[in-house]
Amino acid sequence: MYYLADPPYFLFLAGLLIGMTSGAAFEGTLKQSVQVWAKHRTTANLAAVRSFKLFFCFLGICLGIALFLAAGLQIFGFPAELSYVIALPLTLLTAALVWGQLGKILLQLERGGSQALDLDSLS
Repeated sequence: MYYLADPPYFLFLAGLLIGMTSGAAFEGTLKQSVQVWAKHRTTANLAAVRSFKLFFCFLGICLGIALFLAAGLQIFGFPAELSYVIALPLTLLTAALVWGQLGKILLQLERGGSQALDLDSLS
């Protein structure tokens, strides 16, 4: 158990590092999958790009964020149990919303191409 005199700085930095490296892997996997889909334009829809490889990277991001948030709360003096009770649901809710939004963006990209995502054309 961590006390105020010994905050979990290691977990804080480890969570940040896990989240950042998983985010870089997620970006690369997503770009590669979309490029392969755009090149071949198979009958499979673009939402199928959300494969296990992509989900595994996304889970790494979620794990890193959960550790980062929990350790950050502990650094500010929250007990470890309360920190995880706050960080885990917050991370899971955010992850569900982001994963769902990714599916919607991929469907929009499939229907309208990259112009569908161009925000400059809206003004």
